[in-house]
Amino acid sequence: MRKRLATLFTPALSLATVACMGAAPNILLICVDDLRPELGCYGVDYIQTPRIDELASSSRLFRRHYVQAPTCGASRYALLTGNYGPYDNDAILKRAEQLRQAPDSLTPSMPAWFRSNGYTTVAVGKVSHYPGGLAGDDWADPEKPELPYGWDRSLMPVGSWQHPRGAMHGLANGEIRENASEMDVYQSFDGDDRSYPDGLITDAALEEMRRLAREEKPFLLAVGLIRPHLPFGAPTAYMEPYRELELPPVPHPEKPQPPSTWHGSGEFMKYNRWGKDPRKDPDFAQETRRHYAACVTYADAQVGRILDQLELLGLEEDTIVALWGDHGWHLGEHEVWGKHTLFEESLRAPLIISVPNLQQPGAATDAIVETIDLYPTLCELSGLPSPPGLDGASLASQLADPEAPGSYAISYGKKAATIRSATHRLTIHEDGAVELYDHDTPEAETRNRAAESPSLVSQLRKLLEEELD
Repeated sequence: MRKRLATLFTPALSLATVACMGAAPNILLICVDDLRPELGCYGVDYIQTPRIDELASSSRLFRRHYVQAPTCGASRYALLTGNYGPYDNDAILKRAEQLRQAPDSLTPSMPAWFRSNGYTTVAVGKVSHYPGGLAGDDWADPEKPELPYGWDRSLMPVGSWQHPRGAMHGLANGEIRENASEMDVYQSFDGDDRSYPDGLITDAALEEMRRLAREEKPFLLAVGLIRPHLPFGAPTAYMEPYRELELPPVPHPEKPQPPSTWHGSGEFMKYNRWGKDPRKDPDFAQETRRHYAACVTYADAQVGRILDQLELLGLEEDTIVALWGDHGWHLGEHEVWGKHTLFEESLRAPLIISVPNLQQPGAATDAIVETIDLYPTLCELSGLPSPPGLDGASLASQLADPEAPGSYAISYGKKAATIRSATHRLTIHEDGAVELYDHDTPEAETRNRAAESPSLVSQLRKLLEEELD
């Protein structure tokens, strides 16, 4: 459709940056779980993210990047395949089973494609749905990889958390989630970065980067950080800036009128909350938001360690860096504490791409782009053809010129799908209900205008159906 055709019209100027690099560039992909675009470089002054901000200052920041699905597995499916796909956390694993039965039946995954084109491919941490890329008991069965033929190495250091499942929802010093109601929803522990799993993930990533630097082949190194995923635990040092900070009010905190994709925040509510509910307790809501902010600053520090290693090894001039958030997260907007809606807060996520010799570094773009666009972008920037069958379009135009237009973004949930244009969001429910929101008005996604604009509903519905056909 339009997205696929768009790849045919990418300006040659975009490849000039890569041509200056000579050999095939390395790729460093940093994936951050549940990260809202609530960062300094996105215009937020109450969150401390100096290292991501520094990266953005020499990169192209995408202000309006949207994920395909507000849940980890389905969003990462889109990232790693360049395709729209199913909505569930086992999306990548189901694809793996199909590949085992018919190895040539699907377009290669991103790591498989780069590997087949001479790259060493390594994943550390949570890159696909399961940290380490394995399913099965405790997410550690080597017979059940999520991305067959993809990674040369896929690692998940677990330390005192025993296994990847334990690390995924771990709190300080090896505390594992067995019954969520017995695990605190947030925590601040007076320890170093390695007292939480992301410190170990970063250590392993640094070691892998050292190993890759000694090789002659280009590499694709993907590093997946877990924080700020629930539970919101981080070392005390990262909580200090927020201890007494009064955060600004949450915009449009009211529960929306139906139809909508509102939900009761079940993932958040199952944790131990000391009998408190952020929907009814403003002080508890503030404290929860502070701990989320601490987790973001902790993740930012890990990003800094990774980027420092890149520079220390002299690889920064030969490496494309992409920082990607797998979806957003509500902190009280629409009376939701979590993801899984088709509102802006769940679907808009950070995307920052750094390319050596980038023109206008630090300039942001307002083009509407999607997660599926990253795969063909990295192919083009690396001088590789994209494999046939990708749904995404290269973002080389926006990298060459931040004023270059975008297109639209498609996302989907269990029983609804949505399309985001430059000005509107249309959501179509399985039962036929329709939501239309005008982002050029102060009400944004609080006033359903479907009945007022039937022609626009029809136009956007047609685009949505064509893309998901």
